[in-house]
Amino acid sequence: MHGKNNTFQTLHADLRTKLQSIVSETYLLVDETSLWDCGHDETEDLSFLPEAVVVPANTEEVSAIMALCNAERIPVTIRGGGSGLAGGALPIHGGVVIWMKRFDQILNIDAQNFQVTVEPGVVTETLQNTLKEQGLFYPPDPSSKGWSFIGGNVNTNAGGPRAVKYGVVKDYVLNLEVVLPNGDVIWTGANTLKNSTGYNLTQLLVGSEGTLGVVTKIVLKLQPLPTQNLLMLAPFRSAESACAAVAAIFQAGVTPSALEFMERNAITWAVRYLGDVQIPLTDDTEAHLLIEVDGFHLETLYKDCETISGVLEQFDCGEILFADNDATKTDLWKLRRNVAHAVKHNSIYKEEDTVVPRAFLPQLLKKVKAVGAEYGFESVCYGHAGDGNLHVNILKGSLSDEHWLVEVPKGIREIFKFVKSVNGTLSGEHGVGYVQQPYLDIMFTETELNLMRAIKQAFDPNGILNPGKVLG
Repeated sequence: MHGKNNTFQTLHADLRTKLQSIVSETYLLVDETSLWDCGHDETEDLSFLPEAVVVPANTEEVSAIMALCNAERIPVTIRGGGSGLAGGALPIHGGVVIWMKRFDQILNIDAQNFQVTVEPGVVTETLQNTLKEQGLFYPPDPSSKGWSFIGGNVNTNAGGPRAVKYGVVKDYVLNLEVVLPNGDVIWTGANTLKNSTGYNLTQLLVGSEGTLGVVTKIVLKLQPLPTQNLLMLAPFRSAESACAAVAAIFQAGVTPSALEFMERNAITWAVRYLGDVQIPLTDDTEAHLLIEVDGFHLETLYKDCETISGVLEQFDCGEILFADNDATKTDLWKLRRNVAHAVKHNSIYKEEDTVVPRAFLPQLLKKVKAVGAEYGFESVCYGHAGDGNLHVNILKGSLSDEHWLVEVPKGIREIFKFVKSVNGTLSGEHGVGYVQQPYLDIMFTETELNLMRAIKQAFDPNGILNPGKVLG
């Protein structure tokens, strides 16, 4: 872990008084519970306490906070729902955490233009449910959608199961209001579907993990809400066969709205963790694919399912479970979305967010297991197979701290080298954050890294915003 940067200043009493004058005494938090709450997220067991937490109510307050901290060289970390898995919101240099939970308003739903303007503290599922009432659809749906903030989704370019058909967050962001590290406020784009005017600052900010600016308003494009969907759970006697079936489904002319892979342990642990969801599971089942198709015409979807079933038969697939009612569909998605919680319930773990061209999924899974055998760790794999995004959960279990901190990272590096060799990358939707920094040299040349450093310098010359993340 990095120590505190000596160029940063500590938050002395006078600065606390100035922060309090911006947000009021109520929203300057320095109690132990608040500092602890904002000192960790879902990344392993890591924790770094800030010196203070501020909870602003509007863009003007964020601007004043950033201007003050920039002038005084106080490090600032932006926090959303705390669902991150790469340590992107950990205040590793102390300083101030800006907690965006009061930015919780859906400001405008423009049904005529299929757009919504929303604040970053709105919970993703709340936004989706509100839009659904008007027949509108915002597709990105990370597993943490029930508690992650839309601002955090923007900052990590989140995806989720339905990215395979509908794309990820970057495909829906039209415009952003952003507070820069010096307190200046800008809009990055326009509320139009086309924009070829200047550099694309909007897409630069999406996925920047809170290192370039503080997002305070978000304009998203929307789609009509699909009215029909069908869901099927397919068991396989071989996990590699399940992965191999993925590319074949697309080659057969079907684009599912979700195509999820789960190893046996992922299923059994999630069933045990939830307690109220049961599925048939034979002794020879190694993995499952959860496959959804959606649209507006049920007859078309049934034909898609028939095509998919025909493909799966070629890959040693067992008896397929068709979810023919909403309760079963809900149970299956509940199972999938709780896999990470189930894994965490069993052990401290590192979740690697690998992504490869989907035809390479079988080779990736095989490589992960071979590396685990070589470096002495167990893994549970699941993820968004339809877009080649495999979550590799490496379990600490009974491993010693030395093995966990020295040997396991060597294995992770081997996995990432393989990913790079097939033109994949080391993070599909979780970001680089704090924990993936040591592996960036696998992905980028020094020239490429220097370009990124120059961008960071242009936005944040004093280096106060989310320091120690992405580029270090």
